[in-house]
Amino acid sequence: MALQADPGVAGQRKVCDHVSKALTDTDFVAQHLTSDQCQPRKVLYEDPELGFCICGHVYEKAIDTAWPHDHGSAWAIYGLAEGGTDMTDWVVAKQGTDAEPTYVEPRQTYTLKRGDCHLYEVGDIHSPIISAGTKLIRIEGQNLDNVKRSKIKAA
Repeated sequence: MALQADPGVAGQRKVCDHVSKALTDTDFVAQHLTSDQCQPRKVLYEDPELGFCICGHVYEKAIDTAWPHDHGSAWAIYGLAEGGTDMTDWVVAKQGTDAEPTYVEPRQTYTLKRGDCHLYEVGDIHSPIISAGTKLIRIEGQNLDNVKRSKIKAA
């Protein structure tokens, strides 16, 4: 497994290569990314040794989640199987404190399409706008149900 050999960024990028192939496998998508299972999120696998988890997401309706966020102390990989997602990457304009949010400004926007995979390293800030009919896989460096995230606002 790529993450056992290298749990760092290089290993995570290798995972992107594997996920990209799975995203274009029609049988895989039909079996694992169904509306009845993954609406909107289901943990499909959680690794007991390394702590990462693979989540399936199915969005029948468009979702404008344009609020910028990070994944706390975790990295994440987004991979598109069907539909499309406009993703915006953000940069910090003013670093926050425990009491004040971090303010960010947009850096770039791009569209993830079928088979596209993108790694968000620890601390990367992004926001998706998800098209109706989108199915995606998100691999989280650790289950985000258990991760504290930063307070972030658009400047």
